[in-house]
Amino acid sequence: MNSISLAKALSASTYPGRGIVVGQTPDARFAVMAYFIMGRSENSRNRIFVRDGEGIRTQAFDPSKMTDPSLIIYAPVRVLGPDTIVTNGDQTDTVYEGLRKGLTFEQSLRSRTFEPDGPNYTPRISALVRVDGGRFGYAMSILKSCDGDPSGCIRSTFSFETPPAGEGRFIHTYRENAEPLPSFEGEPERVQIEGDIDSFTALVWDNLDNDNRVSLFVRFIEIGTGKTETRIINRHSSEEGEAR
Repeated sequence: MNSISLAKALSASTYPGRGIVVGQTPDARFAVMAYFIMGRSENSRNRIFVRDGEGIRTQAFDPSKMTDPSLIIYAPVRVLGPDTIVTNGDQTDTVYEGLRKGLTFEQSLRSRTFEPDGPNYTPRISALVRVDGGRFGYAMSILKSCDGDPSGCIRSTFSFETPPAGEGRFIHTYRENAEPLPSFEGEPERVQIEGDIDSFTALVWDNLDNDNRVSLFVRFIEIGTGKTETRIINRHSSEEGEAR
């Protein structure tokens, strides 16, 4: 599978749903991760990302308009030592607690399945990014139904132990904007990673459908030092991240 431009992958559908990108800059200096959410309903669009310690959480932009917080209010990003956990739901907490107990990323997710939102049965997508001792590697997971049949769960985990510079992987919840929404298929898409944090953030945001995009989180981690820099963009407001 040849890598494609991230812009092309992002703009291929007006509604890829929620998505995770993980990769490495061309100079192999930074590990790169991005997480975005999209929405078609007023309830889904009524969200922003806010900082929560070293991670982030979703929050209602206008609490008076929040009709159902289930499945849309959660912590997408948490940090445990050298590990950054990125997911599209409250399985972030499941992975965090599993790692604390000595379980692997894959073992931690054994207790979870796809979301109970039939007929879509939205997949749970997750990533674990490790930067430790000057080394970088990551894994991705998807838990999904079989063509909309909720009687069983398909579990796939993909490990990338020696990621190539200038490349990454992109996994998202839906293949296309349809009714019901069809789940992502295959292994995470191989995409090109380029630019500094600001140009990369702009590339991701600008290639998400303008009507459906809601919020975006981007983090660069310097592989040699572990120093991080973060950007957050919200549909309803924006925040400029600071290095730490």
